[in-house]
Amino acid sequence: MPGIQDLLDGDLIIEELQATDKTGVIREFAALLGRTGRIPDEEHLVSVILQRESTTTGIGDGIAIPHGRLKDLPGVIIAFGRSRKGVDFQAMDNKPVHLFFLFVTPDNRPDVHLATLRRLARVTRSAVLRDRLMHAVDRQEMQKLILDEDGRYADTR
Repeated sequence: MPGIQDLLDGDLIIEELQATDKTGVIREFAALLGRTGRIPDEEHLVSVILQRESTTTGIGDGIAIPHGRLKDLPGVIIAFGRSRKGVDFQAMDNKPVHLFFLFVTPDNRPDVHLATLRRLARVTRSAVLRDRLMHAVDRQEMQKLILDEDGRYADTR
């Protein structure tokens, strides 16, 4: 599986999410992916991800990794967003979520889907990374922080 550095483009980073609830966050990401031409149907993506949210993807420590699989998607898409104020995402620790990694994989590649989820979960375990992302000044700094942390796991792809 390609590393995050191969998948997270700077134009898929939202410096400050405006949404105040789970559905709003997912819609904001879907609009970004639609606007940048990554997906053809924003509403379909929202529906797919909200179905998966019947069990929360808020993993705790201020992190959520909403995800889904889409038919006819050419490859993995990863987007990142930050909410300094926090969003009630029904996280496992019942705390607000500030950092979001949304990803979508091709429907016919469950192996890639699970590998992407594992990789993002591993990268987000770093308390130092989480803190630095909260204080990053722009999307370029955010992207560099994420890619540097992902690079620490280059041998485990």
